[in-house]
Amino acid sequence: MKQSLDMRQGQSLVMTPQLQQAIKLLQLSNHELSEFVEAEIERNPLLNKAEEEGAAESDAPRTENREQLSLDDTSGLGAAREQLDAPGEDVYEPGTGSDAAMPAGNSGPSATTDWSTASSGGGSGEDFDYTANISSEISLHEHLHTQLNLAGLSAADRLIAARLIDETDDTGYLRADLEEVATALGADIANVEAVLGVCQGFDPTGVMARSIPECLGLQLKERGRYDPAMEAMVKNLQLVAKHDLKGLADICGVDKEDLLDMMTELRQLSPKPGSSFAGDASVAVTPDVYVREMPNGMFAVELNSENLPRVLMDKAYYAEVTALPMRDKEKEFISECAASATWLIKSLDQRARTILKVASEIVRQQDAFFAHGVAHLRPLNLKQVADAIEMHESTVSRVTTNKYMSTPRGLFELKYFFSASIPATGGGEAHSAEAVRHRIKNLIENEKPDDVLSDDQIVEILTGYGVDIARRTVAKYRESLSIPSSVQRRRINRASA
Repeated sequence: MKQSLDMRQGQSLVMTPQLQQAIKLLQLSNHELSEFVEAEIERNPLLNKAEEEGAAESDAPRTENREQLSLDDTSGLGAAREQLDAPGEDVYEPGTGSDAAMPAGNSGPSATTDWSTASSGGGSGEDFDYTANISSEISLHEHLHTQLNLAGLSAADRLIAARLIDETDDTGYLRADLEEVATALGADIANVEAVLGVCQGFDPTGVMARSIPECLGLQLKERGRYDPAMEAMVKNLQLVAKHDLKGLADICGVDKEDLLDMMTELRQLSPKPGSSFAGDASVAVTPDVYVREMPNGMFAVELNSENLPRVLMDKAYYAEVTALPMRDKEKEFISECAASATWLIKSLDQRARTILKVASEIVRQQDAFFAHGVAHLRPLNLKQVADAIEMHESTVSRVTTNKYMSTPRGLFELKYFFSASIPATGGGEAHSAEAVRHRIKNLIENEKPDDVLSDDQIVEILTGYGVDIARRTVAKYRESLSIPSSVQRRRINRASA
């Protein structure tokens, strides 16, 4: 063995931090992207919001020479943006905006606005409802802790109760094992169960139950209706779901009329007692892309410009800072900030263009859906779109994650338009799985009470439409739509007759 030095030349793909950032931006939702851009603006002194920059230009003379790199034209409709929707006579110059100058129908304040009910600075404000402007929503945990303070428990029991409340989810169910809680707190299991019994008496009734039968049982006990027959029904909820009236009647020991009354009473209970309280704030879904039908029958695709973060690099400030004497580390920091700002703006621009390109191809591939409805949805996969727009499948997958399209037929996630294919009989054009699922739903919704379709009958009907589908596939699609089996549907029809 001997040591030697060799020189070799090769190629390899290196994921630079900038490339990783660009890939990350593709899969972010609008809300996540806004948070990311806000964090970058806080971190990078050379980045500013375009809206803030517009205001600064009118106040500071040094902003006149700034170069703005924004995303105003990422939708490819830059020329159209120069055209005003309002006629020329409805446009007035800034600074001359009076009520008389506003166009009719403007949503802003006008001379006809009644301000008499608003309190002025010198008014008493007796008619002003201050409580209407204060959010009164509280979470379930806050509600339970408030009741715990009034329960009169000892300090040790309050500690146990607080732990149990913290282990309760937003729907009101206790998700912790009592033995684990007892071990963690060094308490006796009997004491923990006793404290849980106290907590289960809190409002709303049924809260902190460990199962649906226990939750419903607590509500029935409060109503004084937890008799042996009702207890037997609660313990056999699977028969209630199947509408097995004969089996339930035998177990509960009641006749059909009493059984139907018990089922009606059961439906009046709440299986999620904590759902009426404020939980985690949900983020409203806003579309990334708009699709609208044009007079010639074609469909126009455009980005939702309101969701696009408009950022710019402050070139004037960069030139001002770099002209000052700085140490090497300071120069390196400013250079990194400049490179990061430029790359972020380019990445945002590329992200917007990629979303528009993918959305346009989806609309082109699924034009029959937009024209005629879900029954005409075609089979589509990521590879078909990726090949058409000359991108990688992984890029298309990232672009369609958490992105939404507003269409004349509703709001859809981009992934909705990708559906598996089901072969057609006789070698015809394949059918979309989503379209077949829609057909199954329509067939069952339109069936007669005395003529319930079995899965085999649905297979025969779909075969007549040219769909080559197996019975187990029909059953799978039916279950995904939360539709009971034909036997259960017959029972439901007999019970409601």
